[in-house]
Amino acid sequence: MTGIYGAAVLVVLGYLIGALPFGLLVGRLVGGVDLREHGSGRIGATNALRTIGPAGAVLTFLLDLAKGVVAVLLVSWWYVAGPPGSPPWVAAAVGIAAVAGHIRSVFIGFRGGRGVATFAGAMLATAPWTVAIVVPVVLLIVWRWRFVSLGSLAGAALAPVVTAALVLIDQATWAGVALALGGAALVTVAHADNIDRLRAGTERRLGR
Repeated sequence: MTGIYGAAVLVVLGYLIGALPFGLLVGRLVGGVDLREHGSGRIGATNALRTIGPAGAVLTFLLDLAKGVVAVLLVSWWYVAGPPGSPPWVAAAVGIAAVAGHIRSVFIGFRGGRGVATFAGAMLATAPWTVAIVVPVVLLIVWRWRFVSLGSLAGAALAPVVTAALVLIDQATWAGVALALGGAALVTVAHADNIDRLRAGTERRLGR
């Protein structure tokens, strides 16, 4: 694929990959349930954990993570030409499209998850040091306060900052920062109801 048309095709493919409703499939295969009818109604790993247990949640998380990785890697595999320096920016656009696909999947009536795992996968393929730095912070927050949503939101907020800092030491690119900004914005918007509950003190803690 080449040029702007090739980039556009890859962005569409990235969206479709992100839109694959793995959580829905895992819920049906592992627990015999439709995740959309339980808990938060989302098809991500957190709702899977609360609905079908740890094994299903881990499988859902890994599959959703893989969507982000594969979507970004499509560019290095298939985008063979374009303006100088364009592949990283195309990869960023494809990664953002994958996150959008996960949150609003065309395959299930534009419903989906909150995009965290797919965003992490896209960042892992683009700026792995960002993931290595942010994930421990997210885990610490979740462990300390027991709010998965709070950890996810903190990770989304940190990702662009950490990636920009890594650019200064040549461990990331500005295209990676763009991906981090776009993905973080989508993840934050997808957590709008969680933000309202956190403010109201009614958000559900992990393990309850």
